[in-house]
Amino acid sequence: MADVKALAEQLVGLTVKEVQELADVLKSEYGIEPAAAAVVVAADGGGGAAAAEEKTSFDVILKAAGASKLNVVKIVKDLTGLGLKEAKDLVDGAPKPVKEGVDKATAEDIAAKLKEAGADVEIA
Repeated sequence: MADVKALAEQLVGLTVKEVQELADVLKSEYGIEPAAAAVVVAADGGGGAAAAEEKTSFDVILKAAGASKLNVVKIVKDLTGLGLKEAKDLVDGAPKPVKEGVDKATAEDIAAKLKEAGADVEIA
């Protein structure tokens, strides 16, 4: 377990350039396409902001409804324009995208509303 924690600490400390180099190595040597690399770096808040700004279209993904499922369903209904049953089905089927192809500010606004209601949300 200590090895995993040490690896996690190393990954969190990577710069944008180092993350890109890691992605290139994973892809060329192991055939792994690390699609979430920019998201991990963006969570860093430091140099990762530059990588996040290059992307212009974001998806807001509901990972879990959390304890206040009813509130999350209401917010999803309002944000998506779905009916109550469809919004409930989307929340029950998490992880699912709530909004796709929106700008960064909109994605952050949607994510903030869902997190405020107790949901577990990811911006990709």
